[in-house]
Amino acid sequence: MTDDTRNLILAIGLSLLVIVGWNYFFAQPHVDGVRQNQARIESTPKPPAAVPGGAVTTTPGAALEPAFPSTAPGTKLDRQAALAASPRAQIDTPSLKGSINLRGGRLDDISLKGYRETTDPKSPNIVLLAPIGSENPYFVGTGFIPQAGSNIAVPTPDTVWTADAPTLSSARPLTISWDNGQGLVFRRKFAVDDEFMFTVEDSVENKGADAVTLVPFARAVRVGKPSTSGYAVLHEGFVGVIGDSRVQEITYDAIEKETKATKTYNGAGGWLGFTDKYWAVAIAPEQSATLDASFSSSGDAVKTYQTAVLEQPATIAPNTTTSVKTNIFAGAKVTRTIDDYQAKLGIKNFDLIIDWGWFYFITKPLFWVIDFFYKIVGNFGVAILIVTVLVKGVFFPLANRSYLSMARMKAVQPQMNAIRERWPDDKQKQQQELMELYKKEQINPIAGCLPVVIQIPVFFALYKVIFITIEMRQAPFFGWIKDLSSPDPTNIFNLFGLIPFDPTHLPVIGPFLALGVWPLIMGVSMFVQMKMNPEPTDPVQKQMFAWMPVIFTFMLGAFPAGLVIYWTWNNTLSVIQQGFIMKKSGVKVELWDNLRNMFGKRSGPAT
Repeated sequence: MTDDTRNLILAIGLSLLVIVGWNYFFAQPHVDGVRQNQARIESTPKPPAAVPGGAVTTTPGAALEPAFPSTAPGTKLDRQAALAASPRAQIDTPSLKGSINLRGGRLDDISLKGYRETTDPKSPNIVLLAPIGSENPYFVGTGFIPQAGSNIAVPTPDTVWTADAPTLSSARPLTISWDNGQGLVFRRKFAVDDEFMFTVEDSVENKGADAVTLVPFARAVRVGKPSTSGYAVLHEGFVGVIGDSRVQEITYDAIEKETKATKTYNGAGGWLGFTDKYWAVAIAPEQSATLDASFSSSGDAVKTYQTAVLEQPATIAPNTTTSVKTNIFAGAKVTRTIDDYQAKLGIKNFDLIIDWGWFYFITKPLFWVIDFFYKIVGNFGVAILIVTVLVKGVFFPLANRSYLSMARMKAVQPQMNAIRERWPDDKQKQQQELMELYKKEQINPIAGCLPVVIQIPVFFALYKVIFITIEMRQAPFFGWIKDLSSPDPTNIFNLFGLIPFDPTHLPVIGPFLALGVWPLIMGVSMFVQMKMNPEPTDPVQKQMFAWMPVIFTFMLGAFPAGLVIYWTWNNTLSVIQQGFIMKKSGVKVELWDNLRNMFGKRSGPAT
């Protein structure tokens, strides 16, 4: 076996490894995530019963009330039956609908009016919070707990509060109250804006003769492990910023590896909660407060996940009232809305609730540019095409130097052939002479790769934007592309829908069969771009360039359609730009000759 043959086999093997690895870590998790989201959960986990007098420890020396009422049902109920099991005050705003559970005084019923499960306008609204007894309970509570060793009666999950109005709206706050019969009156005032931010003010009026000390708390609780998309580039799970720390991100699996399945933080100000791909619930106490915060998991067969924060103890003197405000975000992670909350409420780094990633400095500005053009043209796909032109303009000088280098390589092709003929059996001497020629003529031998390499950071930043931003969710393009954030729904392996089956569901090979119209167009555009360049003389490099369009076609098959459209358009612009530069430089465009050599009859001895 010759070295060239061995290198060729190695190159093909590495290419296949790239495809397999990509599908294992990205394509297959996406397919699995879609199936999980579409499937109905057949059984509802039973919420753990409260332990009489028990407490959930969150930080050293501090404890919270039990998360669940002692009357929590242990059988599965549908959502409406679970809601009807407790007295409620309704929530009705331009963006939200739901209710406040007056048994426990917590938020446990929130649906998003502006978002639906699918692109079908008749599909159900997205349900964010859910009561105990329904599928996957998810709720938020605030209040006070007594200091350790104190027997002060405070509201519990079983406490039934009294509301001063039947409905909470963005125009009218709602206050619930409870008297402990020992001189303390607890009040909880709920206010909400037109979007997704609640302001909860907990107050205690001391009518007794003695001062009392209580600890303010807030927490969000999820029962059952949530379904996640499974992508390595997207964080879903615990998230928060406490004090001066950077953003803390812990997955549901990773929290189990912490000591006692608990991770603690402390500092002045910040926020914490749970984040899904497009939705989030976050608790943001007053930013001047010193906080003890925690992420934790408990339970065996059914996990309960909790993110909680405790503030410093507050002493309420006789005939005085103490109050604590907490902002609670429960809704869609709309970029403009999140940024407004960070600016207006002063919440530290609240914009990081959206997972912009390590290349934050590229990803977020890129989103704002796309969003700017979207507001002008009204179509995110068209906005992406416009931004692609701008990106090409930014990289125009670098791309020009690359294309000019390739043009020079074509011009010295006869000299390169002469060198190979002069030393046909001395590969090392050939390389030395070729390097000298490249240096003399100012040629970059890898210039053909540069147009692809320089766009990779933008490619991944755009991938992040399309994949994580809710603005791209269910955003249509034209024709059959109804959602730029999802893969092309067509598939060549079922003749684009003529055969009634989904090839991606096949075991083992299914993830490799996600090839729609746009990925195929992208593959053709990349193939044409490659054939614009002089073919490498090294057989291994030649085979790698030949396989690259095929590899990328399969890799991008399961990518969001918006990204594939971007890559196709970028390739097309590159072909036009390169053809213009080569003609201007007096160099023949290689496209037709390369195609003729590829498909036509070759002459000369076999290599």
